[in-house]
Amino acid sequence: MARRYGKIMVIPCSGIGKAFGTISREAAYIAVEELRPAVSDTICLSLLVMGDREARDRVEGLPCVTVDGCASACARKNVELSGGEVVSALRVVDTYKDHRELKSAGITELDEPGRELARLLADRIAEKVDEIKGELQW
Repeated sequence: MARRYGKIMVIPCSGIGKAFGTISREAAYIAVEELRPAVSDTICLSLLVMGDREARDRVEGLPCVTVDGCASACARKNVELSGGEVVSALRVVDTYKDHRELKSAGITELDEPGRELARLLADRIAEKVDEIKGELQW
């Protein structure tokens, strides 16, 4: 696949009604909107799942960081099926394993531990974006 230049895509899982899904989305928004707004962007995974042409065009041929909330890895799988190049596939559980004290009781709205876990994951996403940018001379 020919590589085109644009922003590095950060695509979280949908995981509606699950704490790790909410954490994945919050982390992606923090990374894209606060930490790396000039070089990253995001898109709603459900648009890719539904086969939305405009959404597929936005990821096709671009390096992507996926953020999955569970072992099903829906974000990674659907980005790959949509023509995005998954350069890094992160999982909320991996960040949680390093910070078990940050167990979120919130699901649709994160409590303080959930927000803190999302912030730590956002930092990991930003690091991955920086690595991709450096490796690909983006």
